[in-house]
Amino acid sequence: MNTKNTVLMQMARESLKGKWTVAIPAFLIFLIISMVLGFIPFVGQIVSILVAGPLVLGATILSLNISRGKEIEVGQIFEGFNDFGRSLLAYILMVIFILLWSLLLLIPGIIAAISYSMTFYILAENPSITANEAIDMSKKMMYGYKMKMFGLSLMFFLLGILCIFTLGIGFLWLYPYMQVTMAKFYEDIKGGSQSESPKVEPIPSPEPAKDNTEPVVAEPVSQVREEPKVEPQPEAKVEPQAENQGGESLEPAK
Repeated sequence: MNTKNTVLMQMARESLKGKWTVAIPAFLIFLIISMVLGFIPFVGQIVSILVAGPLVLGATILSLNISRGKEIEVGQIFEGFNDFGRSLLAYILMVIFILLWSLLLLIPGIIAAISYSMTFYILAENPSITANEAIDMSKKMMYGYKMKMFGLSLMFFLLGILCIFTLGIGFLWLYPYMQVTMAKFYEDIKGGSQSESPKVEPIPSPEPAKDNTEPVVAEPVSQVREEPKVEPQPEAKVEPQAENQGGESLEPAK
């Protein structure tokens, strides 16, 4: 599918109706933990790396539940810790790959970040795959949708600038709004990537017309019927008639 970004944002607002009282505190906890750990030198940064993956996975699970109209709780923000190993590895790999691409230029780094943006959504729905497989699936899923994601991110960036004029209070609504919209984006492109294009059956090449007449099989020489040989009839021998002494033929008396 290729739903417009504005429609996805409207759908997210509809999904958040009646759930703001849970969504705002849950995502606020996420932001507070991330910010506080970031300000603590060294130890805080190490702890931040360790908990970032599980927290992002928990925020992803919560966003998907809101998007799908399921029951939500504030504690769902911590559900990512139930899958600590995969979420941590996925986060570390994403950071490394994005940094490596950024060493080339800024734009390749941005493209890489967009390509990996669906990783945690894939992890949330597929508990049996590895972190590296989720990253690969995200790259394939985002093929053809990078500009769409860039446009959506730009729209929220502009909304973030407006939130600055509210002394930061607007971010309490903006962050849940953005996360649920991203969940809508994931579900939208997931449906498009899983839909199979119609298979075109190959046109069979015309076969030569079959001749229904049975082929004439030549009989072996040994089996060729021979015409019966007609033996010539012996010629009737005409015996010379006896002549009398006078030269006259003797004929029977009549």
